[in-house]
Amino acid sequence: MTDQPIPSDQLRPPRRHQPSGQLRPRPYQSYVYAYPHKTAYRELPDRPALADEWAGERKDALSLYLHIPFCEVRCGFCNLFTRIGAPGELTTRYLDTLDRQAVAVRDALGDSEPLRFAAAAFGGGTPTFLDAGELERLCDIAEKRTGADLRAVPLSVETSPSTATADRLAVLADRGATRLSIGVQSFVDAEAKAAVRPQRRAEVEAALGRIRDARIPVLNIDLIYGIDGQTERSWRHSLDAALAWLPEELYLYPLYVRPLTGLGRTGADGGHRESDSAWDERRLRLYRQGRDHLLAEGYEQVSMRMFRRPGSPAQGPDDHACQTDGMIGLGCGARSYTSRLHYSFDYAVEMREIRTIIDTYTETKDFSRALVGHRMDGDGDEARRRHLLQSLLQAQGMETAGYRARFGSGPADDFPAELARFEAYGWLDASAGPGLLRLSPEGLAHSDALGPALFSPAVRAAMAAYALK
Repeated sequence: MTDQPIPSDQLRPPRRHQPSGQLRPRPYQSYVYAYPHKTAYRELPDRPALADEWAGERKDALSLYLHIPFCEVRCGFCNLFTRIGAPGELTTRYLDTLDRQAVAVRDALGDSEPLRFAAAAFGGGTPTFLDAGELERLCDIAEKRTGADLRAVPLSVETSPSTATADRLAVLADRGATRLSIGVQSFVDAEAKAAVRPQRRAEVEAALGRIRDARIPVLNIDLIYGIDGQTERSWRHSLDAALAWLPEELYLYPLYVRPLTGLGRTGADGGHRESDSAWDERRLRLYRQGRDHLLAEGYEQVSMRMFRRPGSPAQGPDDHACQTDGMIGLGCGARSYTSRLHYSFDYAVEMREIRTIIDTYTETKDFSRALVGHRMDGDGDEARRRHLLQSLLQAQGMETAGYRARFGSGPADDFPAELARFEAYGWLDASAGPGLLRLSPEGLAHSDALGPALFSPAVRAAMAAYALK
């Protein structure tokens, strides 16, 4: 799930437990899963050659991501890069193009440095929108074109209740999938309808049964809190319905209403009858209820959103570090990372614009250059922000020695004002001890305010100037 830029005026009034004169940000601003956000990307006037950008980069623990931009329906809260359906032979043309891109990218990576993929993922959209034969081809592209060994690394695949069919799941299990993530969002039919997610609980339960029958080691279930009409009782009902399947992972997402989405078009408040502050309070209350319930059930909190059942099957090699290692993204909605450049294709939310971008992608013949992206600064300010942000938002926190070894300074040296503010809000764990920077439970609860607070002024300006489409 991605988010749009947040206006600077979305701040809450001071509270009694805050230091005098300080404003506490609204708790739900932006889900930060990557930095910078794609709305900070721009056309690259020099259209740099990928071979030049990857020259000299470490390639011994890369992450591979293949993006499928198709869904059967588009949920009301979704602003992911995806379109409804694939008329004619569009999936075939898309896979043909993905194949061409994979060949070009593999050539650009070269052979001067050791090349190895440490993790892989198929996302979207809904990768299981593809039929079983097309999923076989997708796996072939990943393996035969890039050299990734899908059976030797963690392979995560996203699915949906309507597309998690036995034949598709059999292909994924046979090709090495170690994790299936299914977006359920709610086990209450009325709440699914309110989120503009057309599904019934019986269909969800049947899909979960097929996933368990496929014996893929890790099942992740996504749930959403803050849906219009959702109560503590109905939220507990969904939590317990999910727990009945003993999922190895659970993700708890707050609902966002974003521009150009189905909910966003229903009005400024997305159909919610609450004030912003009341909605914030309800989401925080539901988050804490869900967190406490999962902890009581023995789950471990990995981040604000992610909870893992102890003893879950090992996910294989775990030597890819998102703070330092590169990513290869294939497909028109995927992004790639080097230490100096983050790049992708054009980004849109509105369906007509997405269709145009997909059509342009399938007509592309030359994938040897980066077209849209954001220049990074090696080990400069942006890299430090990214490292701190992606480390601090994990429940285990960040050992400051590793940060200092990379950058030659400590996080408190580089971000004294930000860390002092987080400490004043009670977001830092005072019991972590020297050498460990870790969020408190309330800090984790406010991750969607803390993350955006670490954005650089340049990234904020670029995001604010982005024209939504």
